[in-house]
Amino acid sequence: MNASTYRAAVVRTPGGPDAIELVDVPVPTPGPGEVRVAVAAAPVHPVDLAVVAGVFHEMGLVHQPVWTGLGWDFAGTVVAAGPGVDLAAGQRVAGLVVGFDRDAGSHAEQIVVRAADVAPVPDDLDLVTAATVPLDGLAAAQVVDALGDPGDAGRLLVTGAAGSVGGFATALARDRGWRVTGLARDHDAAFLRGLAAEPTTQAEPGWDAVADAAGLREGALALVRDGGTYVGVLPAAVPAAERGVRVAVVDTVPDGERLADLLKRAAAGELPARVHAVVPLDEVADAHRAMAAGGVRGRIVLVP
Repeated sequence: MNASTYRAAVVRTPGGPDAIELVDVPVPTPGPGEVRVAVAAAPVHPVDLAVVAGVFHEMGLVHQPVWTGLGWDFAGTVVAAGPGVDLAAGQRVAGLVVGFDRDAGSHAEQIVVRAADVAPVPDDLDLVTAATVPLDGLAAAQVVDALGDPGDAGRLLVTGAAGSVGGFATALARDRGWRVTGLARDHDAAFLRGLAAEPTTQAEPGWDAVADAAGLREGALALVRDGGTYVGVLPAAVPAAERGVRVAVVDTVPDGERLADLLKRAAAGELPARVHAVVPLDEVADAHRAMAAGGVRGRIVLVP
């Protein structure tokens, strides 16, 4: 990186990890209400693999004329602020950018985002770990919001409970008052018990609510009792409501204020922010291959 450019991971023509390129792009000037952040860490998510594979291009959600920027959330240090922003240079922050139709993302050395979409990182939380909180933490928080209050019974099943979104959702739903059971593999049982959730490897129907962090869709909906609640995380794949089940699907949006609370809770050990591996940005394609191979607990985090 020199004074006028920075490196960013992009895909011109989708085709899997081999299609990812690192390109030099001009350093932008933050506008009103924006900050430019030197990225210290940015996780790889399953949605990144789908972008690189062309899933969202085929759905007509990407129209970039040259390339599509990769990466959603990040942690780093503010290096410049636009008018109307009170964040000073040197402030450690984490944040989230959303949408598929963009030419820049967080898998880069720098990023410009709305100041309202970032939050301060507590001093006792390192930036690599902090980077794993924004997308997964906000998705989980918005899932729990959509579930609502547990009521008298409050039996909740979280699918994919040992995954990143599922782990956050399990902890947040427990704190909301739900009696949580986590659907996961047998070797994840200790992790779920550590979150005060009951683990199971096979769930029978009859749950008051299901938080479908694994994206099982109709399979998870079938586990909800008549008149119960299903909340999913795949906006492009909403199961049809049946048996009086209330169906909601979360499309995660940035929320700096909410993120600040999640980061504080992660720093306090109240949320399971997990790093599976740290990989140099130069090896972004290898990070995608590792994610695709499965068995990842926590996030693979890229560092410029």
